[in-house]
Amino acid sequence: MITITILSWGFAFPFIKIGLKDLSPVNLTIMRFFIVCIVFAAIFAIKHKNFSTIYGKDIPKIFILGFFGIMVYHLGLNYGEQYISPSTASLIIATIPVFTVVLAAIFLDEAITWKKIFGVVLALFGVITISIWGKPSAFLEIKYVSGALVILLSAIMASFYTVAGKRMLKRYSALSLTVYAMLFGSLGLLPFLNGSIVEEVTKMSSISWIAVIFLGIFSTVIGYSLWYAILKIRDASEVSAYLYCIPVVTILIDLFIFKEKITLLFILGGILIIIGLIIVNKK
Repeated sequence: MITITILSWGFAFPFIKIGLKDLSPVNLTIMRFFIVCIVFAAIFAIKHKNFSTIYGKDIPKIFILGFFGIMVYHLGLNYGEQYISPSTASLIIATIPVFTVVLAAIFLDEAITWKKIFGVVLALFGVITISIWGKPSAFLEIKYVSGALVILLSAIMASFYTVAGKRMLKRYSALSLTVYAMLFGSLGLLPFLNGSIVEEVTKMSSISWIAVIFLGIFSTVIGYSLWYAILKIRDASEVSAYLYCIPVVTILIDLFIFKEKITLLFILGGILIIIGLIIVNKK
């Protein structure tokens, strides 16, 4: 499950770049979750008897979980990728496991051990090595500080989604919580709707449509559903460390699809990430 999740999220970064050629950051987010809501609404209509009962007192919490943990994360990521380089973005996003370890210790009573800290830091150094020196064309660039700050906010929101969701998984199944969070959270996108989306959608190229559909179905419906399924059985701090594999997947995609070259330091960074993951998860 973690392999499929990491692959679906690793492919998301190049597809976001493709989608942003025809859509604004806000409209890309709206179109992505429009597809997600259609798919999840269909699943709920067909399998509603298998879904956990939603409690009225949890609806505001689920809305906050979905809107801030998912919508704000993607709005920030789409906005920030316009103003900073992919390498810089991946470095900032790589702080998600660090925030998750801290939040999980505060709100989930997950122990912060020296072994876990060492593994997370070692894997983080692997991500830094890959992001800066993993391929010849990699470079760090920040056109506007706001872009970096918004992506940092996205990283914090992603950590919040993981930790807050872990607590609610005690009352809901993984698929139920994912569907509820997506459907309620997407309501927060309604104030962002305006006439520009019609103009942009009518001019979208076929490759942009492919990108949006992939982001909606694979990176969101499948990726997020599996993420909570994994969290149901593993500690948040342990699972989040696997997010360090995403830059590896993204650069390998560039290697095979866009014919980018990689360096020996990419291999070294990948080894550091794997060793870090082993240390964090080894019992």
